[in-house]
Amino acid sequence: MSVRFGFGDKIVLVTGVGGALGSAVAESFLDAGATVCGADIVPKESEDFLLEDPDRIDFYEGDFTEESVVAETVDGVIDSHGGLDYLANIAGTWRGGNPIHETDAETFDFLFDVNLKTMFLASKHALPAIREREGAIVSVSARSSLEGGKGDGLYRGTKAGVRLLTETIAEENRGTVRANAVMPSVIDTPMNREMMPDSDHEAWVDPGDIGDVICFLCSDAASVTSGAAVPVYGEA
Repeated sequence: MSVRFGFGDKIVLVTGVGGALGSAVAESFLDAGATVCGADIVPKESEDFLLEDPDRIDFYEGDFTEESVVAETVDGVIDSHGGLDYLANIAGTWRGGNPIHETDAETFDFLFDVNLKTMFLASKHALPAIREREGAIVSVSARSSLEGGKGDGLYRGTKAGVRLLTETIAEENRGTVRANAVMPSVIDTPMNREMMPDSDHEAWVDPGDIGDVICFLCSDAASVTSGAAVPVYGEA
């Protein structure tokens, strides 16, 4: 079944736009006619920047763990496009493999910075503009954040934090901004395939399908949905 959205007059900011999921989310919004602004610490000229034809978006290079960079980027989007309708908090990463007693503090700082702090800062600075347009914020949590597990407790903790901040934003902005989270299982990305070559890749979730769900959560079709943690598990 094909799904079509109409965002012809809408402005969206996608963080982590150069990654496998961020680029797919950008493509979903582009296909729906939105003006896509993308932010990433990876330069668009890099071979690690996965969005095809990055000139289709308004790109902002910068580290979203730095508040001054986030504020400058959001201000730049608003100055260039007159406002902001949607924020897709996609920036994030995974680290794991060791139990808590063998995990160093640097890994803690890194994961909470990349997965949770970027979501907090982007939401903080985008909210005033999104409130003006009664728009939406969608962030990426994870299925694994629902319970503890061996070897990646810090990752799970950051994604649980994303879910809780999403619920908080929804409550604090009831009636003006809808905030929801998507909760993937394993996303079918080149990095995940490299790390788990013997897994059943057919059961993983295609990034494009997650992009469509994020578009849905920003659309009028989800006007009564806020504070939700939406499963996007695929067949996993």
